[in-house]
Amino acid sequence: MRDPAETAGERAYRLIRSDILRGRLEPGRKLKLDALRDAYDAGVGTLRETLSRLVAERFVIAEGQRGFEVAPFSATELRELAGLRLLLEGHALDQSFRAGDVEWEARVVAAHHKLGQMEERLLAGDNEALEAWRHFDAQFHQTLISACGSRTLMATHAATFDRYQRYQNLALGFRGVIAAEEHAALRDAALRRDPAAARSVLNLHILAGVDHALASGAL
Repeated sequence: MRDPAETAGERAYRLIRSDILRGRLEPGRKLKLDALRDAYDAGVGTLRETLSRLVAERFVIAEGQRGFEVAPFSATELRELAGLRLLLEGHALDQSFRAGDVEWEARVVAAHHKLGQMEERLLAGDNEALEAWRHFDAQFHQTLISACGSRTLMATHAATFDRYQRYQNLALGFRGVIAAEEHAALRDAALRRDPAAARSVLNLHILAGVDHALASGAL
């Protein structure tokens, strides 16, 4: 159902960005305006503006006179995004652990509970939980840093996380019980207000995900 307050441009941007993040529009795919017009019920002018916006976010690349295509994957970019995420998220953890109150602690516990439920389903072989797991994984990491006190830091982290998550959706996947244990360790470090332990776990968590993706042969 459409949101009546949502403009055609906002709707096209939301849907195309979502389809790129989830791999429905796969890396390297040519984005033909005529096909997009039919698929997303938007005019060519609106679509050009939408794709230009996604170029700025580095989800799409412009090919001069040849049009647009979905940004390709590369091992180099994945490593760069992992490093940037570690830098931003590690700093935000420090700030959030220092400033977080009891309400923040409750949000962390709740976010981890939802994530843990999906991890239990995945470990039991229920692959239908994968999409919800991805959502709750992002929510948990964002909740951990939500008390950092900087909207700029949160926005920059969110943009980096989305680009990283595009790789996760297509190549990283769920790493099983090890990933679940790492998430629990992050929760426990947050409740102890131990940023050094959290950064150590986060480093293992992210770099192991990169290794998992590279070993999968998906890149």
